[in-house]
Amino acid sequence: MKGGLQGLKISQVSLILIGLVCTTVLVLAWTKTSFLEAFIPSPSRILPLDLDEAAPGEIFKGNNISAQTRTEQVESLAPSGGIELKGEGESIDNSKSTNEEENPSSVIKSWGSDESSKGKDKSLQVETVVKNPSASESSVRTEENGTLSSVNKNNESHPSVPEGTESEELSGGKNKSKESKIVPENSPSMDSFVKGEQTENLSTTIGNKGCNYAKGKWVIDDNRPLYSGFGCKQWLSSMWACRLTQRMDFEYEKLRWQPQDCKMQDFAPRKFLQRMQDKTLAFIGDSLGRQQFQSLMCMVTGGKERADVQDVGHEYGLVKARHAIRPDGWAYRFPITNTTIIYYWSASLCDLEPIAGSNPVNFAMHLDRPPAFLQRYLHKFDVLVLNTGHHWNRGKINANRWVMYVNGVPNTNRKTLDIGGAKNLTIHSIVKWVDAQLPLFPGLKAFLRTLSPRHFFNGEWNTGGTCDNTTPLSSGKEVLKEDSSDSVAAHAVRGTNVTLLDITALSELRDEGHISRYSIKATPGVQDCLHWCLPGIPDAWNEILFAQI
Repeated sequence: MKGGLQGLKISQVSLILIGLVCTTVLVLAWTKTSFLEAFIPSPSRILPLDLDEAAPGEIFKGNNISAQTRTEQVESLAPSGGIELKGEGESIDNSKSTNEEENPSSVIKSWGSDESSKGKDKSLQVETVVKNPSASESSVRTEENGTLSSVNKNNESHPSVPEGTESEELSGGKNKSKESKIVPENSPSMDSFVKGEQTENLSTTIGNKGCNYAKGKWVIDDNRPLYSGFGCKQWLSSMWACRLTQRMDFEYEKLRWQPQDCKMQDFAPRKFLQRMQDKTLAFIGDSLGRQQFQSLMCMVTGGKERADVQDVGHEYGLVKARHAIRPDGWAYRFPITNTTIIYYWSASLCDLEPIAGSNPVNFAMHLDRPPAFLQRYLHKFDVLVLNTGHHWNRGKINANRWVMYVNGVPNTNRKTLDIGGAKNLTIHSIVKWVDAQLPLFPGLKAFLRTLSPRHFFNGEWNTGGTCDNTTPLSSGKEVLKEDSSDSVAAHAVRGTNVTLLDITALSELRDEGHISRYSIKATPGVQDCLHWCLPGIPDAWNEILFAQI
């Protein structure tokens, strides 16, 4: 019995030893090798979330997110700079003008073609960068192999825009596939699709979704102006370069517009050209549109001379006619990114054509027909900015010998014979026409810029009106209302895919920024309280435009 008892104990001890050895082997296998990875997933395999299964809006809590929600969040990054395209654009002319809007030197007689663009399949790869496996934040970067929201004539596209136009823009794109994948931070592929750019926190950029850029305040910024009023002579007309006049106060150049509900990405020439690579941006409107055009040219070039920028006006019929003071517009191309920026003079946004047999020649002002230039070249544009307003008065219409037409015949409708009614009809007509063209050109992003305010006090431009204030923001610095101050423009774009570029209220606060009495060729007793000094307020218009393309 004693020997048996001892044998039993030895057997038990042996089993215990064998168990310990096996446990040791398993521990070593777990810590030293990948033997058990097939059975028990490692931490590195469970931390990167499967975004296709997460609940919407819970990405920061470690949950997953649906593919549809993820796509909407990523594409909404464009206004805040989370998405970059490659692009280019520039150049303009130093020509003369007066306090009033200029007349075209010639009328485009040709009608538009039925050309349309063809879009090809594009793919968008979205990469989620895991900065820290234990952190709750992640950054989003995008690789653009083609389009974000739609495809243009060159098989390029624009990023999406803030809420209110995003859904319509996204639905306009065709034949696009999107592939998402998770990559580790510092992956070799990171620099290949976002060169020189830093990732942005997703919570910051998603905050721009639904931003009202017109609501905010003016703030002092020592990094302003974005270019020199002395140096931008190649693009800026001397009559608008207040640095070249007797004016001595330039505090108005140091202000930057800051939207309240989002952080607007700072304008940078390289970023603009990247976004506009192989694209064309066209301004069509009055002399305030021309100011915005010249402002953008100065911003993109930094106010520097650029011998490489090509004058391509002949491609758009923008050549100076015989005996004309200037052409009807300008077109310049940045060859490094194949970006073209255009301005075409159309003060009323109506089609104008000579009336046969009239002497002197009168012009039919077709209130319900867009300019022939727009009809003819729309298929070449990727970004279109329209504006009108200050030519809608009886004096200028008569001086230009414009005769209102509707449906191809002289207008006899009392409602639209009134200047206000005629303007309203024209703005609604051109917006409706452009909106109807957008499905034919999915890559096209169209804007209607609201009215640029005048600041004549104690009279009009020709009756002693003045704007002598030189103190910035003397009437306030903040816009708090949600609705646009230009109700006609706001109503016209409602329910369409044309975006409102709302600059009226924020410009209303800046009466010190006008040319005033400092115009180089000022007439005694006449001040220019319509046009702006450059650098100046139109630069902010372009910053808001940049945030939405």
